Amino acid sequence: MEQPLTQRLDQPLRPRSKQRVRARGKQHVTPRQTQQETPDQRASPAEVPVPEPRPEEAQKAGTATVEQKTVAPKAPDAANQLEEKSRQEKQARPEPPAPEPPAREPSTDTESEPEPPAEVPVPTQRPDTSEPEAQPPATAPQPPPKPADAGAEKMLPDPRSADQPADKIPAKEVACRERLKTLGVEFEEHEAESNPEIGCSIPYPIVIKTLGKSVAIGPATELNCSMAEAAARFAADVVQPAAKAEFGVDLKSISQASAFVCRPRHGTRKLSEHAFGNALDIGSFTLSDGNKIEIGPTPPEKDAKFLDAVRKAACGPFKTVLGPGADPDHALHFHLDLEPRKHGGTFCQ
Repeated sequence: MEQPLTQRLDQPLRPRSKQRVRARGKQHVTPRQTQQETPDQRASPAEVPVPEPRPEEAQKAGTATVEQKTVAPKAPDAANQLEEKSRQEKQARPEPPAPEPPAREPSTDTESEPEPPAEVPVPTQRPDTSEPEAQPPATAPQPPPKPADAGAEKMLPDPRSADQPADKIPAKEVACRERLKTLGVEFEEHEAESNPEIGCSIPYPIVIKTLGKSVAIGPATELNCSMAEAAARFAADVVQPAAKAEFGVDLKSISQASAFVCRPRHGTRKLSEHAFGNALDIGSFTLSDGNKIEIGPTPPEKDAKFLDAVRKAACGPFKTVLGPGADPDHALHFHLDLEPRKHGGTFCQ
């Protein structure tokens, strides 16, 4: 049956906004993206305004709208699908981070030298652990006071410790010096010496250089005049004849080991005779031919014979004679003194 060319009045009018219906169908298929579209995405076509239907056609338009809703949406073409898929991939792909600026290439001129840091690191200050410099005390420390009886033991009293020189030299001292001159002894006067704390004293000392005209003594020997006279007579009367008899030569000199010394006897509280210039220690004898005879524990046989003769002859002119064998302190010399003893006795070992 042929359809009339003219539109029937009972048929609803088809709206002319075909593109809008297609666009809505497109939006229904692909949901609107929440993210902002990229600039390269194509803009959707602008919606065409639909004219309002005339009053007499309002009912027909409502009927046509219902029919359009029931009609299945028209499938988009292939080109639109590819474009939509590309747009979705671009939106889903995260944008790459901005590239970091390339590292600065080191200069070839300073390649071997490291670039100094922007800020020089400052080391942490170490705590001051150095020991403070020792300061001397304000006052010097004093030793604790000693008990009254803890000091050095005093020497036993000796009456000679109180001897002091007089304004005028005594007559016996003058006479002694005259005798020394007769014996050919060279000497010189020396000022008096004393030490009240120890007790030594020599009020009229002399220093002898020779024991006669041909016998020297050294080093300088400080003695009282009586001891100097006894030593000079001993050298002339005992030592000189013994050297002549044993060696056939004269005595040239005597080497002394000790004369005046302000000290006590070793290991005792008694003052030594040296503290009064009243003792002489002889270490060796030298003969005119240059032979030196030293005093010791085991001298050569010929020297030992000479020394024994001299030692025995000394006991008498001197009140005390000590030497090797008497004690360790006298192992290398003869000790001769004029210590006064009871009844004029002697002590010889």
